[in-house]
Amino acid sequence: MLPYLIKRLGSLIVSLLVASLVIFACIEVVPGDPASFMLGINAQPDTVDALREELGLNQTIAQRYMSWITGLLTGDMGTSYTYRSPVSDIVADRLQVSLPLALYALALTVLVAFPVGVLAAARRGSATDLSVMGVTQLGIAVPNFWFAILMVIVFAINLGWFSAGGFPGWDAGFFAGLKALTLPAVALALPQASILARVMRSSLLDTLSEDYIRSARAKGLTKRQVMWRHALRNAMIPVLTIIGLQFSFLLAGAIIIENVFFLPGLGRLVFQAITQRDLIVVESVVMLLVFAVILVNFLVDLAYAWVDPRLRARS
Repeated sequence: MLPYLIKRLGSLIVSLLVASLVIFACIEVVPGDPASFMLGINAQPDTVDALREELGLNQTIAQRYMSWITGLLTGDMGTSYTYRSPVSDIVADRLQVSLPLALYALALTVLVAFPVGVLAAARRGSATDLSVMGVTQLGIAVPNFWFAILMVIVFAINLGWFSAGGFPGWDAGFFAGLKALTLPAVALALPQASILARVMRSSLLDTLSEDYIRSARAKGLTKRQVMWRHALRNAMIPVLTIIGLQFSFLLAGAIIIENVFFLPGLGRLVFQAITQRDLIVVESVVMLLVFAVILVNFLVDLAYAWVDPRLRARS
């Protein structure tokens, strides 16, 4: 297990290094000067130069990269050009919305997809299976932002059960915050649950066709016992892959949903920083999201080794 762990850690470090170079290079080639943008078109050249000096924009690209990456390693993400406050403080504040939203949506996804996928696999070819496949196909096809707008109209405007947007903060109480995140979480979870249910069904059906499953049935185990004792665990590897990718998407890809519900999360922060040319915020937040994606994939690899002992034996 230790060689397997060391190999995956090395891959994680290399991936982070390459990602930091790519992110920094992509942000640096974006046309426009943040100092000129902040001061406006009527700003005096000496004022622009003074602001560029203050923001560190007069340094070479190599110096700026080393300063940025060194700061990230020490927890210092720099200072926002727009908000004039530490980026780490801004990110920590926005994570209080984005991280619970992603976890909430992922929990809903798993709670719905697992039983639905198992039910469809257990009743393959039946009306239940066909109904599940039809509903999941619809869930994949419907854009989550359209579903979000529909839920706002029904549950916020017409029924008044939830607020149409905004976030009261966790200071207002756990259940108040959870209630504000419910509609966005459901909107995010709908397509992800549909995808995961279909993957769960397909993986289970492939596993149920294996010889050892038929041997277990021949030994007298019931269909339910075979499903829960043998098939489910062996069908989990592709499912774990999808769950890891989905959490990364839910954390990093909720920009549209956060804007629909006016949530002060990371996605909305990145959108605002791009429009305001706040490059240090864009670089740092994108790097944080990339780190989250790579870390989740690393944890998924470890979960593979736990689920399938053959991976540990190979390493």
